Amino acid sequence: MQKFLLLFQIPELRKKILVVAGLLVVFRIFAAIPIPGVDVERLSTFLTSNQLLGFFNIFSGGALSNLSIVMLGVGPYITASIIMQLLTMIFPKLKEIYYEQGEAGRAKFNRLSHYLTVPLAALQAYGFLNLLISQQVLVPLSPFDTVRNIVLVTTGSVFLMWLGDLITEQKIGNGTSLLIFSGIVGRLPSTIQGILLNYDSSLIPTYIAFLILSIIVIAGVVFINEGERKVPISYSKRVRGNKVYGGVSSYLPLKVNQAGVIPIIFAISLLLFPQFLAQISALFSPDLSIRLNELVNRFLTNQIIYSGLYFVLVVLFTYFYTAVTFDPQEISKNLQRSGGFVPGIRPGQPTGEFLGKIINRTTLFGALFLGVIAILPNLTQILTGIQLLSLGGTALLIVVSVAIEMMRQIDSQLVLREYE
Repeated sequence: MQKFLLLFQIPELRKKILVVAGLLVVFRIFAAIPIPGVDVERLSTFLTSNQLLGFFNIFSGGALSNLSIVMLGVGPYITASIIMQLLTMIFPKLKEIYYEQGEAGRAKFNRLSHYLTVPLAALQAYGFLNLLISQQVLVPLSPFDTVRNIVLVTTGSVFLMWLGDLITEQKIGNGTSLLIFSGIVGRLPSTIQGILLNYDSSLIPTYIAFLILSIIVIAGVVFINEGERKVPISYSKRVRGNKVYGGVSSYLPLKVNQAGVIPIIFAISLLLFPQFLAQISALFSPDLSIRLNELVNRFLTNQIIYSGLYFVLVVLFTYFYTAVTFDPQEISKNLQRSGGFVPGIRPGQPTGEFLGKIINRTTLFGALFLGVIAILPNLTQILTGIQLLSLGGTALLIVVSVAIEMMRQIDSQLVLREYE
């Protein structure tokens, strides 16, 4: 409570908090503005029957449930980021821009991701609108109305991408994650209201199970996110003029879960891609689009295959994102330049290999935990048939992870201004 009050006593931090809150309010307003021609009842039934689109509704911040002009949320930007990260493994020039050109290179890389977001958003908008028309959620549209809606939805995605960048610039949390976070939290009042209106005393064990699972997930997420392996680092003494530097010991913290909630978001985006691809194929062959839709829906309705693939994707993306954001060889070079070394390990490449082995082992636990949490609601649904828990694990994982990261960044801002 003392830290919370301190936030509003420091003018600069108070301004940052109010700016972020204002931007999130703007997002919620746009999420409530629907595109023309929506059948609300059919839309609600369709989203309830399709689990993957239920997940997508989470990542769109609840905008999909209203078929708003920002219905795609930050999905196209996340997909563009995945594609750009994969391209760094194929094209050395992109890898050089991302790793070797510092902050300027990262800014250029992000700019390319922004450019790629626009065509991806347009393609996803067309595919999704076509899917909704085929399910009679939307009335059939004229060519002009189709182009208008595609432009509206694409503009909405680009607008959210811009909002996310503005939030990130305030340095109290990742903008993309906070938009998703606000969408999940924004749905809590209506969810609680729905539970109270449909209260059934025979479902008390279900409510208790949901509460226990929520507490376990929250405790597990906090435990894994805060867990770290401390690698001891010693610094050699250096004499410069009449002063002696170094000669102290410290440690390098290696997080158990370096990737945070990003692998979950990546995996969901990749699982959504085949459905959008099936809809886009209607541009070339309506019959092919129908057949592809049948195959995709058959896959999505098989809980065992779907859960297995979801688990594997989360684990793989955890390793992939950790490899992209944490370079052991670069860390070892920085340590060597500053006169630091791991006791018993030679500086340079041997230190990089040592750190690489440690991060691979610690990431294994983080990856398995994220995978289990991601599919836990699916496993519960398979074993017990409880629909109430179908989205609980992923939503709680995102909310808790984003809250912890935001708290950490706010703490760092307070330390800069109120160092004791």
